[in-house]
Amino acid sequence: MKLTQDQIDRFHETGYLMLPNLFSTEEADVLRQGAEEVYAMERKEVVRELDGVSPRTAFAAHCYHEAFRRLGRHPRLIEPVMQLVDGPVYMHQYKVNAKVAFDGAVWQWHQDYGTWSRDDLMPEARAMNIALFVDEATEFNGPLWIIPGSHREGVYEAGHDIETTSYPLWTLDKAKVSELAERGGIYSAKGDAGSVLMFHSNIVHASSPNLSPWGRTIVYLSLCHVENHIRRFKRPDWVAHRDFAPIEPLPDDCLLAPMTPFAEDGSGIQVAAE
Repeated sequence: MKLTQDQIDRFHETGYLMLPNLFSTEEADVLRQGAEEVYAMERKEVVRELDGVSPRTAFAAHCYHEAFRRLGRHPRLIEPVMQLVDGPVYMHQYKVNAKVAFDGAVWQWHQDYGTWSRDDLMPEARAMNIALFVDEATEFNGPLWIIPGSHREGVYEAGHDIETTSYPLWTLDKAKVSELAERGGIYSAKGDAGSVLMFHSNIVHASSPNLSPWGRTIVYLSLCHVENHIRRFKRPDWVAHRDFAPIEPLPDDCLLAPMTPFAEDGSGIQVAAE
């Protein structure tokens, strides 16, 4: 899949691009079932909310679930990012983020590259996120908020918040967020299941708590140009991956093809069985 020049220009101007209904209802259903299976697992990669029960995010799901392995190589996600970073990409991070009904907690205002540069020593912001909505994202169930144009000035000062939620994050202060929002406004990324949002790694973004009775799941692929791979390895490899090999896209219908079962290879990480 290729972006048009108009889409590329809009991405560079605003820092994000919404692609409505890029995946079918059937494909979203496959991933919704996969998310339920992943969240039910007791693995170190599955992070819970502060209540210790509700899922917050499942890291590296492409390493232990077949549907997410295929999604991590899907041409509708990989090829547009390759266009924008001008070359082959590897998987820096993979998250299946939940916002469970009533109990889905906030993600504070932050920049992803701010974390990747500070914690992982990624050389440049030659990386980005592409997010697939597994469920409909509405104004009620904790949609992603983006400040348009906030990617243009590089990395802002941030503090390391290790208390607000169960996952530590480099967060911006209220004054900086207010300044940026006064200038660029706030875009609420709402859309049907199967919609895709691409956003620059320096875009300032957050999401509100989910107080509604409707949960939502979004899968985030953080893709980086292979020449721009991380230089520091202080975070677990299931958070910041060490495999810098270029991703080879699968056929476009890969999510609807029969799924290969997984089998333990003895290392504690599941791999696809032949």
